[in-house]
Amino acid sequence: MTTTLPNSFPALEACPPRFGTPRNYSRETLGGDVAAFAEKLGTPLMPWQRHVVDVAMEIDPNTGYLYYHEIDLTVPRQSGKTALILALAVHRALAPNTGQWADGPQNIVYTAQTRNDARKKWEDDHVVALEKSIFKRMFDVRKTNGSEAIKWRNGSKHGLTASTEKSGHGSTLDLGFVDEAFAQTDTRQEQAMKPAMITRRGSQLWVVSTAGTPDSTYLRGKVDRGRARVLAGQASRVAYFEWSLPDEADPSDRGKWWECMPALGHTQPIEAIEAEFDGMEIDDFARAFLNQWRDGKAPARVISENDWTLCEDETSQLANPTTDPIVLGIDVTPNHAFAALAMAGIRSDDLEHVEVLNHKPGIDWVVDRVVEIMSRRNVVAVTLDPAGPAGALVPYFEAREIELVKINARDMAQACGGFYTACVPPDEPSELSLGKVSRTLRHRGQASLNAALGAALKRPLGDAWAWSRKTAGDICPLVAVTIARYVLTSHIPEQAPLSDDDLLKTFF
Repeated sequence: MTTTLPNSFPALEACPPRFGTPRNYSRETLGGDVAAFAEKLGTPLMPWQRHVVDVAMEIDPNTGYLYYHEIDLTVPRQSGKTALILALAVHRALAPNTGQWADGPQNIVYTAQTRNDARKKWEDDHVVALEKSIFKRMFDVRKTNGSEAIKWRNGSKHGLTASTEKSGHGSTLDLGFVDEAFAQTDTRQEQAMKPAMITRRGSQLWVVSTAGTPDSTYLRGKVDRGRARVLAGQASRVAYFEWSLPDEADPSDRGKWWECMPALGHTQPIEAIEAEFDGMEIDDFARAFLNQWRDGKAPARVISENDWTLCEDETSQLANPTTDPIVLGIDVTPNHAFAALAMAGIRSDDLEHVEVLNHKPGIDWVVDRVVEIMSRRNVVAVTLDPAGPAGALVPYFEAREIELVKINARDMAQACGGFYTACVPPDEPSELSLGKVSRTLRHRGQASLNAALGAALKRPLGDAWAWSRKTAGDICPLVAVTIARYVLTSHIPEQAPLSDDDLLKTFF
């Protein structure tokens, strides 16, 4: 039996649980013993796993048995819960050999979504790992359908059960695992196990899972109650641990990944997670790898609705729409189904005015529309991202001899950061900003721009970020105003309006 001292695992500080039952250092723990078994199985515990077992395996000084009767654990996918479950199971199975705290041979039961799922995990992970370990001569495996079990020589058994109410009745149980609890729609599995644990000293039920869906009522109840107990500091015989991204956080923010993925940088390389992000729907990725309860909800807005509303001015316009300099920004959806043409200019009060001029199906209308606007307004620049979908328009602009300001990746990052800053004031104003208007951007509250901002996500771009097209919405109106504003405020040299002769050349 070992006792873990405070701060003995400082690595946990890099990714502590978002909600977690704290360690009670007045109680001894068997966590170190479980860690030793994990080492012998070839899967040393990561800091998060060690923290969980140190708390979960605390000993009640009044009884000499485990203090916690139930452990509810929810972590992102592929974080190492299978290795943790196996280390706990082997430790429990061999507990009678120590003669310290277990009452005779131990009965261990594992279950998952279905019996077939449980068998596959048990056979592919538990059995295979044990057969490769130093424990391989200490057990026999029975794979007969319906009576699968790892039979230890000391009489302990590590078997399966189905997700039915009656499956756990009629026998005693020392350690039960309800894995992938998000798939449980009611309490039948728990009710099958708990009665069989009542007479067993030191018995424990582990409910383990990644975040679920709106149908995961069983798990959601565990989560809500566990969070409430932790926040209230309520004493309980049920320990709770959760590593997750907050509901309001943006799942595309890679910086947040390190705060909720305890295996990242240990057994999960960042490159592999980035590949998963690129290949999955945002809801699926957030639930599986960030343990975020999505419920089909959109991620938190990059610019809050309140900040955006405070920038709205339905009457916003330039002092002289004909002669005041403007920049036109263009963006196109990836499938060329829609294009947006936007403008940016400076109002008489020195605030920035952005406006979507057109948001229409297709792209064949864009060049002609730009030419038409250039014929009657002081357009000092036309800008787009040639590496993006709008790049398809570049040859057509060149054919009309219209010079473009071409945005690159660095420009795009600066454009997005500048747009954000123009809408969202800093929490603590600097000396330079004192006495100035904190929100320098104004828009008219156009439906297409509002919808684009509401659907927009961030994507990392070097050390900065840019608008991400990984969304169900059309963000091209937002991209168009963002780059138009950027070029306007980046002091692009003013160009004289086209002469009549030069204008005529653009038509031929």
